[in-house]
Amino acid sequence: MYDLIIVGGGVVAFSAAIYAGRYHMKTLVLGDSIGGTLMLTTEIENYPGIESISGMELFDKVKEHAKKYKDYIESKQEKVEGIKKTGEFFKVQTNDGTYEAKSLIIATGTKWRKLKVPGEKEFTGNGVHYCATCDGFIYNDKVVAVVGGSDSAAKEALLLTSYAKKVYIIYRKENIRAEPITVKRVKENSKIEIINNTNITEIIGEKIVKKVIFDKEYNGSKEFNIDGLFIDIGHIPLSNIASEIGVKTNDKKEIITDKNSNTNVEGVFAAGDVTDSNFKQVITGVGQGVTAINSAYQYLQK
Repeated sequence: MYDLIIVGGGVVAFSAAIYAGRYHMKTLVLGDSIGGTLMLTTEIENYPGIESISGMELFDKVKEHAKKYKDYIESKQEKVEGIKKTGEFFKVQTNDGTYEAKSLIIATGTKWRKLKVPGEKEFTGNGVHYCATCDGFIYNDKVVAVVGGSDSAAKEALLLTSYAKKVYIIYRKENIRAEPITVKRVKENSKIEIINNTNITEIIGEKIVKKVIFDKEYNGSKEFNIDGLFIDIGHIPLSNIASEIGVKTNDKKEIITDKNSNTNVEGVFAAGDVTDSNFKQVITGVGQGVTAINSAYQYLQK
């Protein structure tokens, strides 16, 4: 029987585990993907005290820090398949075993949102990608496009300029909504061109992607030739496991929490991108994780 099981394998989960260790709470971290989506972030420049660091490096530092509390913390790379509440306790079923705990923290994060157009599924991995850090190197001296207008999408485009000879940002609205410093870098990069007020309706190719179809003409045609397409249009919260035990979510499927990271189910707390927080950053997720630990500790004291 654990005092706490943290469901999730990213930086929020392991940051929370550090504080669980400091509180001497017997804790198990369960995640099918150790490191989470942060591992695919090329550069983080807004984490206090660290001017610039890759997502992988930051996660490795947090995970290494957590090892200091190995007398209290365990971690297993297993997929959580179900959670049940039995009396005051929780039973967590994974692909490899069953574990019991007095409290839970859900820090499962998100997964990439799909474009949901013809050709996306067929060409995933063959011209359609979701991570420039992982696959950008394939497109040395090629023409690529990024779909999306967020800060993340703009940073993907900037990274791709290290490989591609031309990078297009395709966005359905007038102006991309990246941070001002990122917008400045995009505008100053001669390799990047923004195609605004435009949607992709189809992805076409043979064995690999050859072109996309727009919903309106660009330079006299709706057909647009590219070698690769990177999709960055947001994320979907991985909250289904929590919903199974009655944890409430909003219309976006984000877990509803209060300022102390409590959910509506007693003994269940949530932190990070899976929650209904408005501002989703590494630092805010880590803060939520620490808050969740304090709340879990107070709950166990009762």
